[in-house]
Amino acid sequence: MIQLYTASTPNGWKASVTLEEMGLAYEVHPIDIMAGEQKTPEFLAINPNGRIPAIVDDGFPIFESGAIMIYLAEKTGQLMPSDSQGRSRVLQWLMFQMGGVGPMMGQANLFYRYFEPRVQEVVDRYVNESRRLLEVLDGQLQRSEWLADDYSIADIANWCWVRLHFWGGISLDGLDGLLRWKTEMDARPACQRGVEVPNKLVLPEVEDEEFAEFASRAQTIYTR
Repeated sequence: MIQLYTASTPNGWKASVTLEEMGLAYEVHPIDIMAGEQKTPEFLAINPNGRIPAIVDDGFPIFESGAIMIYLAEKTGQLMPSDSQGRSRVLQWLMFQMGGVGPMMGQANLFYRYFEPRVQEVVDRYVNESRRLLEVLDGQLQRSEWLADDYSIADIANWCWVRLHFWGGISLDGLDGLLRWKTEMDARPACQRGVEVPNKLVLPEVEDEEFAEFASRAQTIYTR
């Protein structure tokens, strides 16, 4: 059985949603990143970079969320075409998330939500660039139901970040293709199950004391 080491973050969900969509059996090992468990010698033996997620499949460790998704797709023959051009289309949109959407939205989260003192020019830089990248996704999804013709790991990877757009102050207004796709993704049972691994993340919607406490605790994700 596949061993999954993860936490409730967009990158963590990329692995758990993929496992759920493929119907693979796996055992969850929650990693408390706020307590620094990702830096223990035991975890570093699996992922020397000290980040979640990671999996171990029959004694073979794999780290980096995109590498995990590709490994599982190739292992099962699911969610990625076997022909070279179809595979390339999926990998292009997967790399778009890994090299653009994830890093830019991560920085937007940091500077919009956590960084003190707040530097508005920096906030604008990352929020605007994140919005631009989501506009690129929207353009593709205006032309195609899914990012790479058929539903694939590329859709999973991008959705796991897009679904938390509001946390970094990024608007989806006017992105009709993206909103249509997001609604379809939100409704998929495997997606719903996957984002509750290892536990359901409930983000406060009202900026009150509960909201401030949650944001303060979550800040440790960006400082470790």
